[in-house]
This record gives sequence, C-alpha cells and structure tokens, in this order.
Amino acid sequence: MRQNRAIDVSTGLYVLLGVAAILFLVTQISNREFSSNGKGYDVVAQFDNVGGLKVGAPVKMAGVTIGRVVGIGYDMKLFKAIVRLGIDSSYDEIPDDSDASIYTAGLLGGQYIGIEPGGSEDYLEDGSQIEFVQNAIVLENLISKYLFGQAIKEPPPGQASDEAASPAESPASSGQ
Repeated sequence: MRQNRAIDVSTGLYVLLGVAAILFLVTQISNREFSSNGKGYDVVAQFDNVGGLKVGAPVKMAGVTIGRVVGIGYDMKLFKAIVRLGIDSSYDEIPDDSDASIYTAGLLGGQYIGIEPGGSEDYLEDGSQIEFVQNAIVLENLISKYLFGQAIKEPPPGQASDEAASPAESPASSGQ
C-alpha cells in the first residue's frame, strides 16, 4: 500500500512539474516584455498584405520593442489592410519619413513590425501615417514564384539544345 502511495505522489509531482514547465514556456514565447504605461500615440500604416500579423504583435526599432500593434482593419475603398501601431511616448522622435516592414521572428515565429528611421527632422505624431511600407513576405508565394518561374525559364530538354545550336552554326557556316 505504501509503495502505491509513493508512486502516486511521484507521478503527481511529475505532472505538476510538467504543467509548470509548459506555463513557463508559454510566458516566454508570448514575448510580452513591453508593457505600455497607457501613455503614447497611435500611428497608421497601410499594407497590401499583412500575412499572419496579429493585434498585440511588437513594433520594434533596432530590435528594441517600442510599441504594439493595437488594431488591424481593412479599407474597402483602398483595398488595403490598415494597421494601427501604438508607440510608447518615450519614443517621440521617430522621423515621419520612416518606413515600416512586416518581419517574421525566426522560421516558425510570429510576425512583428520593424520601423527603420528616415532622415526627416519632423516626427511622427498621434494620428500620423507611415507612408513607406513593405508588405509581409508570404512563404507560399515565394515557393510558387520560384517553382513556376523555374518551369517557365527552362525549355524542354531537347528543344534548348536544338535552338541554341542552329543560330550558332549559321554564322560559323557562312564564314567558312
């Protein structure tokens, strides 16, 4: 009877340890190191494709989280995704000609907005729009472009050698 109780207790401890490890990993993966103090300003960027970008995704400059994506919508007149970025008030000197790009954190990671500073002496303010954007790169589109691009560029095996040989032979034969 005591042996069964020891097995039950050890099994329970292993289960609790596993749950604690999963909770720890979830908190690490969620990447919530930035917490807004409620003060800041919102800027807007228009993208043709936001890929898997989600509300709450980080906004970074030089790898430092400066804000979060606070909203994603769709403009039916422009046919573009409208992304609203909440920037912390301590980052109030971002040039207004900066560009925003959607990046992926690692191969399987989530997406985030990266802002590259411009050279303007005017700064983004609440309600400003980032004019220069780069859309999310969709892996499926890249693969299909590569596959279909290669299929179009490569002629059938027998045809390429015949066409290449005939133009090369005619100048050589006319010169002889």
